[in-house]
Amino acid sequence: MDGKKRNSDSDMAVAINVSLPRQPFFQWISNHGFQTFLIVYGLWVFTPFLAPVFMHIGWTGAGKAIYYIYSFFCHQLPERSFFFFGEKKMYTLTEIRAGWQNTANPVLLRQFIGNVAMGWKVAWSDRMISFYTSIWLFAGLCYPLRRRIRAMPWWGLFLLLIPIALDGVTHAISDLSGIGLGFRDTNSWLAALTNYSFLKSFYAGDALGSFNSLARFITGLLSGLGIVWFAFPYLFRETSKRV
Repeated sequence: MDGKKRNSDSDMAVAINVSLPRQPFFQWISNHGFQTFLIVYGLWVFTPFLAPVFMHIGWTGAGKAIYYIYSFFCHQLPERSFFFFGEKKMYTLTEIRAGWQNTANPVLLRQFIGNVAMGWKVAWSDRMISFYTSIWLFAGLCYPLRRRIRAMPWWGLFLLLIPIALDGVTHAISDLSGIGLGFRDTNSWLAALTNYSFLKSFYAGDALGSFNSLARFITGLLSGLGIVWFAFPYLFRETSKRV
């Protein structure tokens, strides 16, 4: 009789242990929206940086898969991209033509992912790095201040998006003349406007430190700031209601 009672108590203990309430996975995500965003969006933002790493260590299949997937979201033009494991961090169009093939066709140029001598490009262009990464960084920075930050008005977001829109549209129009041949490639208008106060390398091309490179970096940064400042106070407010 005592043995049966002990077995019954043991079975009940197991049943109670099994039936303990557990927080469902999707409920956890709902209650931790910001943390989920940082993880998921962070993977999306930083995966392109793995492409050159994989190519360098010989995991070419994984590297090329990343280039292929992100080619749907970025032009990946090599003269506007960063390179890892090579002689330089960025290359001019002339250097890319010399190291690969002499073409101005953007469809062909974007196919160049690098080589052993020049290194391997990141699967984001410099503008996409600035834009997407700034959203992730500003979101993380404003989280400790989430109870103090008020949402930016819509016109503030609009003002911060104007620079990237102007820069992107003028680049697109310039590229219609041919890669390396448009008014944004020479920026002679800017040279005249500034009375040729800077080096020629600042005005021409897309290399790191040039006007075009700085413009893409700054406009991406401003737009990322605007998006976070406009949208995330609402996200923080909704998340706090669920906790």
